Amino acid sequence: MKKLLRVRTEERTYVPPDGPTAVSAGLRPHLALGALLFALYSALSISRHIRFDHPSWDVAIFEQVARAYSQLQAPIVPIKGPDFNILGDHFSPILALLGPLYRVFPSPVTILLVQAALFAVSAVVVSHTATLFLGRVRGLLAGAAYGVSWGVQRAVDVGFHEICFAAPLLAICLRKLLQSDWRKAAYWASPPLVLVKEDLGLTVAAVGVCIFIAGGKRIGAVLAAYGIVATVIVMTVIIPMFNPVGGYDYWDKMASGGDESAGLGTALFTEAGVKAETLVWLFGIVAFIALRSVLSLVAIPTLAWRFLSEESNYWGTDWHYSAVLMPVVFMAFLDAVRSSSSSPRGWVRQYAQSAVPVMAAVAVVLCMQLPLRDVLRPGFYDGGSNAEAAQRAVSHVPDGVTVEANTGLMTHLTSRTVVYWVGNTGSLAPQYVALDLASGWAAPPTDPVAYVEQLHPDARYDLVFREGRYVVMALRGTG
Repeated sequence: MKKLLRVRTEERTYVPPDGPTAVSAGLRPHLALGALLFALYSALSISRHIRFDHPSWDVAIFEQVARAYSQLQAPIVPIKGPDFNILGDHFSPILALLGPLYRVFPSPVTILLVQAALFAVSAVVVSHTATLFLGRVRGLLAGAAYGVSWGVQRAVDVGFHEICFAAPLLAICLRKLLQSDWRKAAYWASPPLVLVKEDLGLTVAAVGVCIFIAGGKRIGAVLAAYGIVATVIVMTVIIPMFNPVGGYDYWDKMASGGDESAGLGTALFTEAGVKAETLVWLFGIVAFIALRSVLSLVAIPTLAWRFLSEESNYWGTDWHYSAVLMPVVFMAFLDAVRSSSSSPRGWVRQYAQSAVPVMAAVAVVLCMQLPLRDVLRPGFYDGGSNAEAAQRAVSHVPDGVTVEANTGLMTHLTSRTVVYWVGNTGSLAPQYVALDLASGWAAPPTDPVAYVEQLHPDARYDLVFREGRYVVMALRGTG
């Protein structure tokens, strides 16, 4: 195991010359790759915004977080409920970094661009590291394959999530680990990763285990203990401190797989086919050779909480849940290819030599069915009559008012109004209600005004806009 993590200069195919000019020249192709990926990610996510096509409430939630931090206020997210502090949902204080930029550019597009930039930076790190170990051409191919990997594409496509901060942090951390710089690897893992999301403390612990196995026993042991203790404190003390019911809302998603009598072992095998398919996609994109590296251990905590959960969205390859695994499997890939080149088994050496082209071919094939394939299609950016109707709907909502909305419209309102999730306003009767009747209902209400007045029996609303699937109602006497 130690051999898989020990960087030996003589094993590197390419070693850039010394000096600032040489280093700058060596970085240029990787920076160019990062710029290209940033443009592609931005086009993908912003096009969804233009088309009023966000698949969930997440972008709106994170914009409310960024807006609160930009005003130096507690991260209150009305969408989750009146006076709901987001730190009582997930522990992601790193989102405070969005505040200064959002203050200058108050728009959901701002946080989408931040996410695109962070994923692009992680691709630069992977690409440059791959070049050091595998040579310039194969390194760039590996970096490009990472940049278009399905986990990253899915995350960009479904909106903003705090996990985008973890991608470059993990990439740099594992790079330092591959270079046997245990101390810097530990610095990049803690505390930054613990501040991204509460479950990443266990990922930090896994990094510590890898350092311990590789030879950095003291640093590895301390880091592993830190990750475990931090996770326990965050989940049992800090999050409950901010949570309105004094607990951690995601405990009930664990263990049973829908059966109260089932244990963790049974839950692991619930929908085993779906979970096995996720593993095939995860390690298949790196030609499965990453399994020869001990760095694959870093993926275990994320896979464990996902597969032990009874939440079916966690099991598959959709959404953003696999983005944090992409730096792990690609860095494990680099470690395994490099170490396999000196294997006494000829077939292992031969497979390692062909692994990069295989991975590049897999990336190209997968791109034919992943979101980035549409970026170069002109019609992708045209929302048509639906987007035009949605834009007219939000134009009927004045700045600074309270609004009750659902997924279809809320992301275009959070930068200038106080937005609540439909049916989640508590005792407040909002000044406006803006609904997408095609979002969230198996059978949408035929009389939107009556529906809203059922939600707020003591209030009366007037219909001020209706076109296609969009309706806007105003509290009587407003304006």
